Amino acid sequence: MRKPIIAGNWKMNKTPAEAVALVKGLIPLVADAKCDVVVCPPSVCLPAVAEAIRGTNVKLGAQNVHFAASGAYTGELSAEMLKAVGCEYVIVGHSERRQYFGETDKTVNLRATAAVKAGLTAIICVGELKDERVDGYTNAIVTYQVQMALKGLTAEELDHVVVAYEPVWAIGTGLTATDEQANETIGVVRRAIAAVYGDDAAQKVRIQYGGSMKGANVKGLMAQPEIDGGLIGGASLKAADFAEVVNF
Repeated sequence: MRKPIIAGNWKMNKTPAEAVALVKGLIPLVADAKCDVVVCPPSVCLPAVAEAIRGTNVKLGAQNVHFAASGAYTGELSAEMLKAVGCEYVIVGHSERRQYFGETDKTVNLRATAAVKAGLTAIICVGELKDERVDGYTNAIVTYQVQMALKGLTAEELDHVVVAYEPVWAIGTGLTATDEQANETIGVVRRAIAAVYGDDAAQKVRIQYGGSMKGANVKGLMAQPEIDGGLIGGASLKAADFAEVVNF
């Protein structure tokens, strides 16, 4: 059985003080969670949140990682830097990084590889645009993105990989794939992994849904056999809302 994982992507929200207040409100609400709980605050909040969640079941993640260990990469953070402040997870290849900051399938692979090799668990995001779904290319695009992102990793290293399927058309729009659509495409993700690593390895990889999951729809989505959790955006910014998802 794959243990579910619910991760909150706070995006560019919260000062360090606000971040600490949020997690302090969250901790008692998710103390009995049956899933892994991860929060991914902005970089400036990582040290403060790390201290606030110390000794709890809430784990720390970052929103991005660079593929180099060090160097002239202004504004970037290496995997070792993230580990040094307490991160265990890092989001890689979020659609907003692809759309606004020039991420490509190649750089997603480099960043994911750097994270995994350093011992972080990479939450690798894949997903299609609305036009791509309408035109019938969802399966081909998601398969390509998954296999490119994992290129060069071993089956054993997949233990440090979570995949988040995020239909780009459902992020921040209020639109959500139906439970069946999400389950079907996550099944495509799993088959894409199996085609390279075999079914046994693919069955161990946790695959999240990342398109506007919230309290109102979490039960239906999490009842689907292929869905192992969620990468949560807006609903992760209030303790009660995020806890409702975590305690599905």
